[in-house]
Parts: sequence; structure tokens; C-alpha cells
Amino acid sequence: MTKVIRAGPPPPRRAWLDVDLAALVRNARRFRELCGTPLLPMVKANGYGLGAVPVARALEPESPWGFGVATIEEGAELRSAGITRPILVFTPLAADPVSVSAMQSSRLCPVIADIAALDGWLAAGAAPFHIEIDTGMSRSGFSWREPESLSALAGRLRSAGGWEGACTHFHSADCDAASVRVQADRFARVLADLPRRPRLVHAANSAAGAMNPELGGDVARPGIFLYGGRAGVLEPEPVARLAARIIALRQVQTGDSVSYGAEWIAPASGRIATVSIGYGDGVPRALGNRGLVEINGRSYPIAGRVTMDMLMVDLGPSGPPVGLGDLATLFGGMVTLDEQARRAGTVSYELLTAVSPRVARVYHGRSGEGAR
Repeated sequence: MTKVIRAGPPPPRRAWLDVDLAALVRNARRFRELCGTPLLPMVKANGYGLGAVPVARALEPESPWGFGVATIEEGAELRSAGITRPILVFTPLAADPVSVSAMQSSRLCPVIADIAALDGWLAAGAAPFHIEIDTGMSRSGFSWREPESLSALAGRLRSAGGWEGACTHFHSADCDAASVRVQADRFARVLADLPRRPRLVHAANSAAGAMNPELGGDVARPGIFLYGGRAGVLEPEPVARLAARIIALRQVQTGDSVSYGAEWIAPASGRIATVSIGYGDGVPRALGNRGLVEINGRSYPIAGRVTMDMLMVDLGPSGPPVGLGDLATLFGGMVTLDEQARRAGTVSYELLTAVSPRVARVYHGRSGEGAR
């Protein structure tokens, strides 16, 4: 007789990322009201690590103009999920037929940054496209200081079907208002020399929109602000909380070492909690001996190096009780996303996008999308 093995309840998650989609939507509404224009939310890098499809679905009722991604594959994922609004791919289009075909088969709109790619796109028809003007980022785009290239661009655009937009990107909107004005002036001069003003001019990322709402143009491009990261002077609602469970507790004596390399030595007798999350989950190793973890309403320092699957926390010699299974929060609570990023020597963007696929995303605040 065959023995039937019945599945029990799923094991509790060792680590997860709570995503408050309602807070994300409120951040989007606030940014839209600030700029006074429709939004082009950036959902690249899997929605800044939170999940591009759930984020786009949550924002759909807010009537964004479209969505911004970095790659053709990211755009195709949104199309497969039923997103029908325009999807703008910001990595410049490559000048090869395969890229053009892949873009058009998923009904994606390219950002074009050189003449060869523009010629390749126009040869394939009159589908919508945007051009990028490099006004000082020195990353991609038609350079504001190269008249020959801009003249060739203007010549192509005089008869180009499908040309609907132009954009630039501010390099220091979070910290240097003067540089934004310089770039905005360069952008305006280039646009004035083109055959016409396109229907959609856009430049304002999160920090630029916070600095000067007039920079919003025809559509504004919020990114990190939507996801709970500070944008210049603009403080968002928290959206993501990275959490894990305490899986071990132990006493240490004066002089005891903790973690690899014995870089943390107990200054006195105390307690150590082991948390079920590590750099394999996206916690930067740089947080070793620098980061903070919230447990039961108090923040405690990370003790020693962050390991691949676990990290240790110094609870001190005394204090409130901490038990096995208690919740430890890496960011999104008492320890904010931006504060933890600062302690890691990085930015909130990197902390969010580093959260690995093995960390479950748990969504709250909008129906139609469960945990994964």
C-alpha cells in the first residue's frame, strides 16, 4: 500500500521584503501634484528591486503616460503581464536589425542616442521614438557640444515619422542646483535648433522634480522617490521593509570573537543574536560592524562581518527580552532605507536593487497581486 505523505503548512520565511504598494501610489500622486504633469514612472531593474509588474499594476489606475525601463527584456516582461501603456527603453538603441526587431515586436519605444541607431530605426518604419541629448552626464546621447552631430540629427528629424520625444538627464539634481540650470539651458538651446519641438519633452528625475517643478516638462520621470528613497529635499513615505527572523541567541564573554576574521571582539559579557539574512540576500558586506538592525522597537549594531546567509547583532549585556523567531528589520522601520545606505557607504538605489531573488516580496495595499 502506498503511503500518502500530506504536505504541511509552508515553513516560515527566513527573510522577506514587505512592499507597501499603497505608499508607493501615494508617493506617485505627491510627485505628480508637485510637477503638474503626467508621470513616466521608472520601473527598471525589476521596479528598483520591488517587482516591476506589481509596481506597474499598482500605478496603472493613476493614469501614467507610460513606464520607463532599461532593457528590451524588461519591457517585454511588462507587455507579457498585460501592460499596454507606452514603454520607453532608456538604454540607447543599438544600431542592429535584431535590436530593432525585438523592440518593435514588443511594441516598445526606444531612446535613440546616435545617428546609426536612428537610421536603423527609421529604415524599419515610422514607429514612435525619443532622442536623448547629452547635456553634461557624458554617458549617452547626442552631445550638446557637437554641432556636426546635432546638424545631422536635425536633418534626419525633418522628415522622420514617429519622432515624439526628447530627453536629457541631470547629473547632480540632488546636490547642485546650479548644474541643473546649466544643463537645462543646454537642453533648451539644442531643442531650439531642431526642426520642431516634439510632443514630449522630459528631463525631471526624482531630485530634479523636487528641486524645480517646472523641470517636469511634458512628463516627469520619478524613480527612487516612488520607492521610498529620499530625492534631494523631498522625503517620501517608506515603501519597502527588509526583514528576517532571529534564528539563534547566545552569550559571549569579554574577548570572545564574532564572525569571520574575528573583526569584532566582545568588549564585555553580553548577548549575540543571529539573523537569517546575509550578503546572499543582498545585505552589503560593508554593513559589517557599521549597520544597524531593529529588533522589538530598538536598534542594535551589526557585530562582525556579514556572512552569506546570516549576520550577527550585538544585543549588549542587558535590555528588553529578545527571543527566537523575533523579527529583525534591516531597513524600512526605525532604521530608514537612506540611513542604512549611508552606513553601507552607498545609495538607496543600490540597497533596494541588491535584494536578491531568494528574498520573497510580500505585497500590501493593492489587490490583484499576491506574495511571491
